[in-house]
Amino acid sequence: MKALVISGGGSKGAFAGGVAQYLMQEKQCEYDLFLGTSTGSLLISHLALQKIDKIKEIYTSVNQDSIFSNCPFTIEKKYGVHTIGINHWNVLRNFYRGRKTFGESKNLHKLIKNTLTKEEFEILKNGPKEIVVTVANLSLNQVEYKSINDYSYEDFCEWVWISCNYTPFMSLVRKNGCEYADGGLGNMVPIEEAVRRGATEIDVIVLQTEVTHLNRLPSKNAFSLLTTMFEFMLDRIEFQNIKIGKYAAGHNKAIINFYYTPTVLTTNSLVFDKEKMTAWWQSGFNYAKYKNTELNQIEPEKGEVL
Repeated sequence: MKALVISGGGSKGAFAGGVAQYLMQEKQCEYDLFLGTSTGSLLISHLALQKIDKIKEIYTSVNQDSIFSNCPFTIEKKYGVHTIGINHWNVLRNFYRGRKTFGESKNLHKLIKNTLTKEEFEILKNGPKEIVVTVANLSLNQVEYKSINDYSYEDFCEWVWISCNYTPFMSLVRKNGCEYADGGLGNMVPIEEAVRRGATEIDVIVLQTEVTHLNRLPSKNAFSLLTTMFEFMLDRIEFQNIKIGKYAAGHNKAIINFYYTPTVLTTNSLVFDKEKMTAWWQSGFNYAKYKNTELNQIEPEKGEVL
């Protein structure tokens, strides 16, 4: 069984889309299992449908309004770098309404339902491929994996949305008596789950550099500090997920092919810039092409990790 795993990474998901486009259209890879976390969960349904041009158009045209129904921060671009500040009015309005987060991402939920139709959902559910998204159950303190085979259209769209909700900046969702948030809070790169579901060869797209190349600028405000802290924690989670995934793959004699970002794409993945995301998509495609050109003579042994 061959699987495609796409990590979380917010706006950096455009890079993953480019990598996946090369693997599926140029390398002719066919996957039985698609497994995603956060932004990865937005990609996998359309990839499984082979509707790559459709998801590319979506990813390279979204902006803050496409995601947030109540955006908790302001964005300032100076010297080509985006910095965020607190939108005090929107944050206070959210708290006044009794919400538990700084902002709301209900527009993203609408976008998911507008772009994945009921007909497409039925094709996937009745087809041979399995689509799985990762969510974090904060009430039960555990990571859960939601397969398209187990849910209705409405429920599955909601699980995809939940997988992307980067709390406390985006919506906290109460479902089935529990509070749910971004799957990346527990598993940024669900390689182990792919192995557990029977994958013997796994292409993994990690929306982070393989080696740390980052020296962050000092935080300018509370939101800047929060995003820096969350990025630090998610980086650590990602590192552990990959380490555990490699161990699980080796123990089960599965092959893993990693695709990391070759450079730091952004220091704030909550900023959705059309121009940059279009460039990142092409960059992902070019990087996958370059890597496969370099490795096309290498035939890995069982259990080998590239």
